Amino acid sequence: MAAAVPAAIPLVPAPGTEPVAAVAPVAMIGVAERHDPAADFGRLATPVAAVETHETSLASLDKAARLAERIAALADLRTAAAAQGAPQVAVSDAGVAYAFPTVGRLTSAAGPRWGGTHYGMDIANRVGTPIFAVADGVVVDSGPASGFGLWVRIRHSDGSLSVYGHIDRSLVRQGQSVRAGDRIALMGNRGQSTGPHLHLEIWAADGARADPGTWLARRGLSAEAAPRAG
Repeated sequence: MAAAVPAAIPLVPAPGTEPVAAVAPVAMIGVAERHDPAADFGRLATPVAAVETHETSLASLDKAARLAERIAALADLRTAAAAQGAPQVAVSDAGVAYAFPTVGRLTSAAGPRWGGTHYGMDIANRVGTPIFAVADGVVVDSGPASGFGLWVRIRHSDGSLSVYGHIDRSLVRQGQSVRAGDRIALMGNRGQSTGPHLHLEIWAADGARADPGTWLARRGLSAEAAPRAG
């Protein structure tokens, strides 16, 4: 027969003291606390929305930093292309620099002329006016040329050639690497020329001649926007 569980034993107060409440059974002391895991997560964890907002902010800051770096790099290219005095420069989205070849007055564009075809763009100014490379490349010719008197030809990364004719003096040598906007020659009146001017031609990689005005315009450069002869 099971022993009966004794009831709470009342404590007898000492003389002159207040009565003491009955002591709870030992079995009721130390009962484990119960927690709701979901309630704990809600109190202690960072809300998902706050985490996503933080990550979005970091991504935006990184994107802004990369954009600022790109803008600075393009600005540096533009500055470098204009450093030697090129009258007009442009930089493509791909980070390629171009320069207008000289200062002067457009006297003849590409097209029919005198019963034949004029393949170049003629820009007139004084003898000695600086001439600039229209794009990065390597000098493949620098010296005498039939009809042009003296010329410079530069091969570019896409295989095309820029041709600078009737120059008075070349400032570069064959095999030299040049950048857009570098001074490569001085304007002259050599060869079959009716006056001091630069005759600029653009030859495609396959040898076909392109309209230099159109070629320059597609790269953000225009004869109308370039400074005129003084």
